[in-house]
Amino acid sequence: MNHWLSQPEEVPMPFTNFFGYCASIVFLLVASLSLAATTPLALTNLRCEYKSNPVGIDIPQPRLSWELVSTERGTAQTAYQIRVAVSAANFAKHKLLWDSGKQASDASIQVVYQGPVLQTGQRYYWEVQVSDNRGRTSAWSEPAYWEMGLLQSSDWKARWITPNMQEDSAQSNPAPMLRRVFAGKTNIASARLYVSAMGLYQLELNGKRVGDQYFTPGWTAYDFRYQYQTYDVTAQLNPGKNCLGALLGDGWFRGFMASGHNRNSYGTKLALLAQLVITYKDGQQQVIGTDENWKATTGPILMSDIYNGETYDARLERTGWSDAAYDDKDWKGVTLLDSPKVKLVAPEGPPVRAIEEIKPVKVIKTPGGDTVLDMGQNMVGWVRFHLTAPAGTTVTLRHAEVLDKNGNLYTENLGMAKQTIRYTTKGQGVETFEPHFTFQGFRYVAVDGWPGEPPLDAFTGVVVHSAIEPAGTFETSNAMLNKLQHNIVWGQKGNFLDVPTDSPQRDERLGWTGDAEVFARTACFNHDSAAFYTKWLNDVALDQQDDGAVPDVIPNVLSHRTRKGDSASVG
Repeated sequence: MNHWLSQPEEVPMPFTNFFGYCASIVFLLVASLSLAATTPLALTNLRCEYKSNPVGIDIPQPRLSWELVSTERGTAQTAYQIRVAVSAANFAKHKLLWDSGKQASDASIQVVYQGPVLQTGQRYYWEVQVSDNRGRTSAWSEPAYWEMGLLQSSDWKARWITPNMQEDSAQSNPAPMLRRVFAGKTNIASARLYVSAMGLYQLELNGKRVGDQYFTPGWTAYDFRYQYQTYDVTAQLNPGKNCLGALLGDGWFRGFMASGHNRNSYGTKLALLAQLVITYKDGQQQVIGTDENWKATTGPILMSDIYNGETYDARLERTGWSDAAYDDKDWKGVTLLDSPKVKLVAPEGPPVRAIEEIKPVKVIKTPGGDTVLDMGQNMVGWVRFHLTAPAGTTVTLRHAEVLDKNGNLYTENLGMAKQTIRYTTKGQGVETFEPHFTFQGFRYVAVDGWPGEPPLDAFTGVVVHSAIEPAGTFETSNAMLNKLQHNIVWGQKGNFLDVPTDSPQRDERLGWTGDAEVFARTACFNHDSAAFYTKWLNDVALDQQDDGAVPDVIPNVLSHRTRKGDSASVG
């Protein structure tokens, strides 16, 4: 008999314990009733377009959601009231932009804002109050906010730029580096940086990385739309000279895709679009955008490709390249490009982030002579490592999901994808490295060229995926069933990297529509995937064929062709 159905042997309760037991029950009942009577109906988890306090959205009528908190079972909302203002202080002054009035409704998700037209770059604060089926009315929630992005094409003052470099479009090229020095003033109130790219980008401002997102601007139906991200960089600006820098990577735009032989699916030139808007306390604004005043060069990233990995030579690093004081006299110029005939849209889905870290569990010596790290878990992301070695030492990491029947690294299933990291040291003490524009699917990592035996504590697995929040947990008394659920969750983590892919390791990693459809219910059971699917389904609508057929993969890189059409939108 299963252990959860077995009945324990009855044991007589001592007489003295009986009264103690009753007293405990009475105490708990009284405490519970007292708590219910004194704890008000409350509100939590206020969200706008599935996000908490989003900065840079472009939905003209955002949808608002909240959750109720009550100590009484069966509590249900019967009415709500939403108020919106341009400042949190305006609520107390009753200076409102919009007041929904008390609405008899149990709706608490996706309630549409219906106030005046929203303005570019403006932050809006909102609060909500509800009534319940017990006649109680909550206090007003703590104010939340959303901030609009650039809503009109005319809001973009920046120009698309591409570096003046000779490249071989048939192969991976060194990653471009771009920079621009500008002067700021004192009394900065706020600063927003809006950025997109043809390819992938990483930003630095005054020597520090901007944001914590990866693989920006993301993979969309590039024939129709590019995403742009909005960053609050107020704290990174100086009152005097500043420097904005950008790294560019091939990514899905022009890197190897599909079979691994195809390149340049959407274009042959990488490009950057960046616009910094500084607002001063006197209300004046300063706009610094990508233009002909930027400079460009290459540096230590000799090759970076989603399938094939990254080659990095630390001896070629340009120390301080994103600082204003850096000497860029040997850098080249840039070329202005005509704006592509696509829409620039704010991200609807969650960003890709480094979500967690794991440590390798052991080092394996394979029969073939390889030194292999076992991460103990199949994962998607990369390995961060640190070492001390003479200048010119090259360490190579090769990634695989499994070992073959003989215990050697198995890579035949990768197809053309190399999944290889090569790092060459500069020989100046402890060096730490992690790649920039690539990710691997793996459990095992073959380490070649390491000086001596590689110690476990020199390596960390960085798990990367779209920042989907767990919807809950599921656990049973059956260890095998728990392991199955564990594998399903990790399978979702590994394949939800901006698009719902079918595999994160071989020369594919595409958004197969059949796989995504079959897995959608499970995905939403395990994680809050609404925003993730909203973004991807918009690309499904855009890449849908003229006869109504849905392509095998979205974005449709397998049968890519330039099309003209209007943007579509789903919720």
